[in-house]
Amino acid sequence: MPRYFFNVYDGYSQLDLVGTPLPDIYTAQDAAIRLSGELLRESGHRFWNEVEWRLEVVDEAGRVLFVLRFSAEERNAGLNPSTGQP
Repeated sequence: MPRYFFNVYDGYSQLDLVGTPLPDIYTAQDAAIRLSGELLRESGHRFWNEVEWRLEVVDEAGRVLFVLRFSAEERNAGLNPSTGQP
């Protein structure tokens, strides 16, 4: 079974040195989406610092198979910072 590595770059490099055995690339894509959701939930407060981060999925040969990119930009035009209301 092929092994996929899920590397996160969010201002820091978090390389997956172990990898995960999965049956195919489609299962790896599903796992990447789920992992991204978990990371956003766990560190959502850091997400709003306008730093783009990405999740790269790499095969055993070190080839990048696909990349998920995430960024957020807060725009509070005309909102009161303390209430979030106009």
